[in-house]
Amino acid sequence: MGLLQNTAVPPKERLERSFTGGDAIVILFLVALLYGGARLAFDAPAFIEGPQISLKPSTLPWYTLLSVGRMLAAYLLSLLFTLTYGRMAAYNRRAESILMPLLDVLQSVPILSFLPVVLLGLNAILPQRTAAELASIVLIFTSQAWNMTFGWYQSLTTIPKELREASSIFRLNAWLRFKRLELPFAMIGLIWNSIMSWAGGWFFLMAAEIFTVGSKDFRLPGLGAYLHEAANQGDFRAIAFGLIALILTIVALDQFLWRPLLVWADRFKVEMTESDEPPTSWFYDLIHTSRLFLWFGSLFEKANEGFDHWMIRRAPMKADWDENGSKLNWRLVAFYLLIGAFIIYGGYRAVEMLLSVPLPQWGQIGTGVLATALRVGVSLVIALLWTIPVGVAIGTNRRVATVLQPIVQVTAAVPATAIFPILLLFFINMTGGLNLAAIFLMLMGTQWYLLFNVIAGASAIPQDLKHTSSLLGLSRWERWRTLILPALFPYIITGSITASGGAWNASIVAEYVHFGGQTLFATGIGSLISQATAHGDYPLLLASTLSMILAVVLANRLFWRRLYRIAEEKYRLE
Repeated sequence: MGLLQNTAVPPKERLERSFTGGDAIVILFLVALLYGGARLAFDAPAFIEGPQISLKPSTLPWYTLLSVGRMLAAYLLSLLFTLTYGRMAAYNRRAESILMPLLDVLQSVPILSFLPVVLLGLNAILPQRTAAELASIVLIFTSQAWNMTFGWYQSLTTIPKELREASSIFRLNAWLRFKRLELPFAMIGLIWNSIMSWAGGWFFLMAAEIFTVGSKDFRLPGLGAYLHEAANQGDFRAIAFGLIALILTIVALDQFLWRPLLVWADRFKVEMTESDEPPTSWFYDLIHTSRLFLWFGSLFEKANEGFDHWMIRRAPMKADWDENGSKLNWRLVAFYLLIGAFIIYGGYRAVEMLLSVPLPQWGQIGTGVLATALRVGVSLVIALLWTIPVGVAIGTNRRVATVLQPIVQVTAAVPATAIFPILLLFFINMTGGLNLAAIFLMLMGTQWYLLFNVIAGASAIPQDLKHTSSLLGLSRWERWRTLILPALFPYIITGSITASGGAWNASIVAEYVHFGGQTLFATGIGSLISQATAHGDYPLLLASTLSMILAVVLANRLFWRRLYRIAEEKYRLE
């Protein structure tokens, strides 16, 4: 029994849910959507010429600005999605039954499998450059949004009961409850997940900017395309310049954005005593007392108060905490009917496409799913073994955080796909070398989700609970057993869900590579998806993608979500 354990029992329907009809509907909808994209892809031009990527160092500032712009657009879209989607899922039982299975499915969709469908489909109806830009933003969004949404949802479902009761006593409406309770309570985790989302975005930026299908070239000028072109030409000088530009960008974001935000968010810890070692930021110390900053702050406060009054007039205060959602109306019924018709038609045509896949290929798909699942499991275990102790050290020891946090953020953001050829040089001559290299690259796509969630959880442990454990004279093991691990449990599960999805996604890059003028591939579902993409085999692409989705969803619903409910039931800070 940990210091954070709680005997409150959540509603029965939130606990006893494995694979439901909602999962089936969501998967059918996604199948229909994939089919629609594949059909549009057939209509794309046979030949598409891409831009020339210059390797001159003078182009790096502009390329970096383009890449950061795409990342920022994807992040803002992810943040809007997170705050809206996660809140609907947390407070509306009817919506949750659809939204959480849908989120499980969406985070399991392999980004590099979905890319040809999105890109070729958009290119069939939009100009090439516009389609490529939108597709890159959407695909970066898919590498940023899911861990933020899971973290936000986890925070909303673990708000202490006394804080909920206080918001009801003060009769806060939905806006003030969001502003005064939900957002402050979730702020630390949201910021750390935002850092992780940017790291994940950098990981897949190269893939989003260099996409080609046969004679169709959809490359975009940017930092990812620069690094890829430099690697293709073996220009180590250009690779060095590109990596320096990337690292400088990451360090600048850390010093001027993320670290000041973490210092500011430290005020939102749920604790009775102040932390002995609060986070620090030279840039925050420099600007938050400046006259210009204070002037902007006063203007913001006035605008904020005016907006609060306007929201109160629009939505009067009420004492109840509505979690049941509104009744169905005719617009919602019409929307459901439209979606249902789309699912039926698209599902029927998708089944026709799946039936065209030869039986031997289905056998390869089954074997590939098992092989990739084994690699995902190994990479996840390795990640858990080192991220928990290191994450706790960074999250609880400010001196350690000062040294390791920038290193971790830079390392997490450097695209492993850029250094994968160097890793292959080391592994290629070893027995099972490609399998080892694949596990290593999948680990690079897995461990950061876990690490940043553990850091967020460790940072959020109240200082008064730390003092209590010290006063009780607990040994180091007892402190881990009764305080640290119970406090981290919801964050570890959230990180594991998104990390496993990241590992499945990374398998597409890890199991099928071009190296030294030849193509190397290992047995796995990621390898089959890459082969189907390279050859334009859309039936195999659809079958492989759907198989990966089903594998990830089943793992989430039958294993991870059960642990998620245990975290929600027992390990609230109350």
